Amino acid sequence: MFDYTNRELHESHDIRIIGAPFDGTVSFRPGARFGPAAIRDASDGVETYSPIFDCDLESVSYADAGDLELPMGSVEAALSIIKEAVEDALGDGAVPFVLGGEHLVSLPAIEAVYQKHPDLVVVQLDAHADQREEYLGVKLSHACIMRRVSEFLGQEHIRQIGVRSGTRDEYRLMRDYNTLTTFHDDALTELRSWIGDRPLYLTVDLDVFDPASFPGTGTPEPGGIDWWTFQRFLTSIQGCNIVGLDAVELAPHLDASGCSSVLATKCLREMLIIASM
Repeated sequence: MFDYTNRELHESHDIRIIGAPFDGTVSFRPGARFGPAAIRDASDGVETYSPIFDCDLESVSYADAGDLELPMGSVEAALSIIKEAVEDALGDGAVPFVLGGEHLVSLPAIEAVYQKHPDLVVVQLDAHADQREEYLGVKLSHACIMRRVSEFLGQEHIRQIGVRSGTRDEYRLMRDYNTLTTFHDDALTELRSWIGDRPLYLTVDLDVFDPASFPGTGTPEPGGIDWWTFQRFLTSIQGCNIVGLDAVELAPHLDASGCSSVLATKCLREMLIIASM
């Protein structure tokens, strides 16, 4: 059983889970705001032991701060609340782990971590480029998250894996800045070398998985990865200095089987373990 009450917030912990149940800019199928609660429910059926890392969550120092109360009617207010919660975690010496929610919730989290770690690099797992300048006239959108991040971080400090959907302009930008990479072994080795000893923020949009194994997401894209590829990726970044991370875009009600929620929960387990190493 996956125990989210591993430690109370007043006790010392190394990683803090922060639920960000927000999907106010979703452009296709809503429901990601129910993601954090679904992961907690699914955790009852997931083992705490990770065979690939030979590590158990019982040995990981983490705490769950629960879900933030986010106003659905104001994107700016919701992002401000998320940023403040991440800053609180950093101030307490904990690595923030944000559970979405749509991908836009990553923006204030990355911004807060960057303010503490100005040499930050970001690795994005995603089916979508999220590099639009704006979407339907809106700049604060889940379709623009990485473009907004690049404005303070710089495109040269971003790497994107799993992208298989985007506009012509997005692909031109990503190729110009060489942000795109793959899950091939040589590419993962190169990625690990690129990260080096720099602080790393890992953002995982769960639609990076193929819809055959993860249908519970708002904008599914054929051609995604499977569980074993995800584990191989995590193994490749083992030992990196992870200072922030998130998992977003689980829309549990779009998968009546509940399998997407289980897969998201297993991702959380592995990510907690890799972040603790």
